[in-house]
Amino acid sequence: MDVLSLHCPLNDDTRNLIDARALAKMKPQAFLINAARGGIVDEAALADALREGRLAGAATDVLSVEPPRDGNPLLDADIPNLIVTPHNAWGSREARQRIIDQTVDNIEAFGRGEPLRTVN
Repeated sequence: MDVLSLHCPLNDDTRNLIDARALAKMKPQAFLINAARGGIVDEAALADALREGRLAGAATDVLSVEPPRDGNPLLDADIPNLIVTPHNAWGSREARQRIIDQTVDNIEAFGRGEPLRTVN
């Protein structure tokens, strides 16, 4: 089984990185997973590829507009082999605990006058 799993930032170089041309190069038995950012995958091209059977399946945890709006091509009910989740793939127990631990570290460091993870 071939799987392309996306985990990159959205920027000028990655916007529509997976477009109709890239999807056409994938094997029909391949699966696409977007756990990165909406906008990296051309949603209309992905919907077409799935409808036409040119891709075995896809899963996305992100959409180009969140919360989703009417008109998003990936929200059409007639798309087979697609799973759309509500941007919560990050929310494992371990990830949530890491956020809590980092928040505690930040508060304690701030109290000592030694802030961590600051944005300049």
